[in-house]
Amino acid sequence: MKKAVLIFGLLSGAIAAALMFATMLITDRIGFDRGLIVGYTTIILSFVMVFVGIRSYRENVGGGTITFGRAFAVGILITLISCVCYVVAWEILYYNFMPDFADKYSAYVLAKARTAGATAEAIQAHMDEAKKLKRTLDNPFLNAAATFMEPFPVGLIITLISALILRKRHKSSPGENAVNAVA
Repeated sequence: MKKAVLIFGLLSGAIAAALMFATMLITDRIGFDRGLIVGYTTIILSFVMVFVGIRSYRENVGGGTITFGRAFAVGILITLISCVCYVVAWEILYYNFMPDFADKYSAYVLAKARTAGATAEAIQAHMDEAKKLKRTLDNPFLNAAATFMEPFPVGLIITLISALILRKRHKSSPGENAVNAVA
């Protein structure tokens, strides 16, 4: 299981990281709203490797069969490796190439609130949230934890769906059915 999990986890993580870097290059042009949509779409694309990894494990290690539990275990381990790669990529991106991300995002949120006619209290609440976001992102451990929680729920859902779709039990032979029916 280790080999399949590592291969497909690292592939998924590499896809997520590469697509994250590509998305960040165009975020200024497409805006934060579209960037969010593109970002989660790329996360989903990277988690295709969860399905492929479970299927590969089923066919190559399981002899064509796999239980839901084993499929889930393979998938969640692939997801965890992918999420760690995603976090490492974000940490590199944020601290080395985008240290002003929190400021830009906060300015965007404030401008959007003002345009929508938010009250002074609502704008102040957004400003307080902006300060909190900046503190969170500037702390590497909190940044990593928050970043991990972006792709993980998506990976968990894809793991559950993949395990349900790919589970496959041994087919029993006609003789086994007769013996089991008598017993």
